[in-house]
Amino acid sequence: MSHRKTIRAWKDEDFRLSLSEAERALLPEHPAGLVELSDDQLGVVAGGVTIWISTACCSIACKTVVVCGPKAQ
Repeated sequence: MSHRKTIRAWKDEDFRLSLSEAERALLPEHPAGLVELSDDQLGVVAGGVTIWISTACCSIACKTVVVCGPKAQ
């Protein structure tokens, strides 16, 4: 398979699905690796963290606290 066809198959799902099973079997893995993540996988990365910002002020100064925690279920 040509480089051009391989890259198109990586980028264009409709084109990739139009290939025969034999052609798809010859495709090398995409160099970017895994393209989609499950909800469980996303839950353990920064995007799955809830951030609370609290600011307390008095007459002299203000203090801001950032608290990170696991995603609320």
